[in-house]
Amino acid sequence: MNRTSQATARRAQRGLSLIECVAAMAVAVFALGSAVPDFLQLRERKQLEGSAAQLATDIRHARSLAVAHRTPVRLSVQQSAGGSCYVIHTGRAGDCQCTAAGVSSCRTNSQALRTVGFDAAGPVAVTTNSSSMLFDPDRGTVTPTGTLSLHLQRQRQAGPSIRQVVNIMGRARACSPAPALPGYPAC
Repeated sequence: MNRTSQATARRAQRGLSLIECVAAMAVAVFALGSAVPDFLQLRERKQLEGSAAQLATDIRHARSLAVAHRTPVRLSVQQSAGGSCYVIHTGRAGDCQCTAAGVSSCRTNSQALRTVGFDAAGPVAVTTNSSSMLFDPDRGTVTPTGTLSLHLQRQRQAGPSIRQVVNIMGRARACSPAPALPGYPAC
């Protein structure tokens, strides 16, 4: 064979062998397998942060409703086997109930203004050290003060969580207990 025919034969054989294709697929599967858990953790963290931001907005909203409508407004947190929820409502503590599906029911003279549910199968849950907080219509203050904690369902104790600490003035500040999430001050 002369040089010209050898060069033509080499050009015709360009491509990948079966072994090279399998090796490339194995590397791709390994890389994808490494990235999926990180992606799932990032997704859960974003859901946690979104829920914490919504809770902070709802706390401000409850305070402003009390002052604007000159009527006491409550934020009540409830837990059940199906999950957890909070409801912003008028009336006395215990007048309104909520479900993890985000449905509320109130007694005769009370009205639910906003309800948020966290299903037990979902990634986020809410807990509190004060089951009901009352926003005063004259001063905008809250009694009692409290801490609402949002955490990932799969990691109730040691996992990442964000707390909304409500002070006497009815204002909330966000913090994260150890191990603190980046971007949040430690509690």
